[in-house]
Amino acid sequence: MAVTEKQVLDALSTIADPERGADIVSLGMVSGIAIRDGNVVFSIEVEPERGDKLEPLRKAAERAVDALPGVLSVTAVLTAQTASRSRAAPQADAARPGPLPANRPARGEVPGVGAIIAVASGKGGVGKSTVAANLALGLVTNGLAVGVLDADIYGPSMPRMLGISGRPRSHDGKTLQPMENYGLKVMSMGFLVPEDTPMIWRGPMVMSALQQMLREVEWGKLDIMVVDMPPGTGDAQLTMAQQVPLAGAVIVSTPQDIALLDARKGLNMFRKVDVPVLGIIENMSYFLCPHCGGRSEIFSHGGARREAELLGTEFLGEVPLDLGIRETSDSGRPITISDPDNPHAAVFRRIAARVREKISGESVRRPPPRIVIE
Repeated sequence: MAVTEKQVLDALSTIADPERGADIVSLGMVSGIAIRDGNVVFSIEVEPERGDKLEPLRKAAERAVDALPGVLSVTAVLTAQTASRSRAAPQADAARPGPLPANRPARGEVPGVGAIIAVASGKGGVGKSTVAANLALGLVTNGLAVGVLDADIYGPSMPRMLGISGRPRSHDGKTLQPMENYGLKVMSMGFLVPEDTPMIWRGPMVMSALQQMLREVEWGKLDIMVVDMPPGTGDAQLTMAQQVPLAGAVIVSTPQDIALLDARKGLNMFRKVDVPVLGIIENMSYFLCPHCGGRSEIFSHGGARREAELLGTEFLGEVPLDLGIRETSDSGRPITISDPDNPHAAVFRRIAARVREKISGESVRRPPPRIVIE
């Protein structure tokens, strides 16, 4: 029998806030409940100053829901709303990074994981997730143990692109087993909520969910973890930069000027938080007609290479706008694994080999960077 939202709320109504003398449901502290195939996710909103003290409450809430028939896993996150700030200091307010989750773990590496690289873009629609999936598979073909973290909480793509369905399981009720396909270990919010369910979550809740998918998943021994970032320069990027020792970031852009402007912002954001930029990939670089073989540069061409030279970073390669790449990604069989002899698959393998070379000299145990506001 499927668990319902009412059952979850009834279970949580037995959990009392020790300082406020009432249960967390009647106090309006519970929000963002999502249920999929027995996997339950919800948030508990608390005051920032009480976050560290309420970790036992969070665990008690998880246990209460976990006891319900039909529940396979439970993820509860503490989220903290910041108090309204004075209007007297708008410049300082704008410069300050967004609030971090109240139950954030200590900075440091992810146990068992070697290098962690972020695949990012300044804007959406440039094929970043397609590149991330094929890059990860290219690393697998280079003989590495690879994991993929889908950090796009609002628009997770990896379950569909990597042909994975179902739900993660837990052996101990505390940590999740990653999903697997094509030799990759994968974790995504898309495994925990229905595909058509919108994630209406505030920034702190997103950041806390990212931390849990990083550190409460049994990744095992990985040489490299590829993180498919959401587009832009917001909470997810700051969380990864502040909390995780990233070995580097790969920037994906299309060739036209408007995309390159946003790619430049993404690149500069990683540099400001002391994350090495491994290089830029130009996606949808050109189009070859499958019928006549004619070449069309639909989005212009070469802009990412020029931008890389201008910004003093490496140009990692160009990937064409190709029907085969699109079809294999939509079908859950990325071209790198489904058609390895295709010249476009070879492009991804070459980029993966170069990324591996670039991070092999990195000390992946270096302390995570600090954000400094100048």
